[in-house]
Amino acid sequence: FIDVLGFLSREDIGIILINQCIAELIRHAVEAHTRSLPAVLEIPSKEHPYDAAKDSVLRRARGMFTADDLR
Repeated sequence: FIDVLGFLSREDIGIILINQCIAELIRHAVEAHTRSLPAVLEIPSKEHPYDAAKDSVLRRARGMFTADDLR
């Protein structure tokens, strides 16, 4: 179906753009990816609404900052 592990291990790729609905199908691989490159960015699709609660990058970023850091 999707060879995401092949893309995650390539040195010549810096960013992987993936629809959030597809990322849900391979969530285990997206969550297991911890390296900074390639960055995996989940984007909305026309057919499926974006759900910020499912975005792995956004969840990680929330854990890095507090409300005081953003003031």
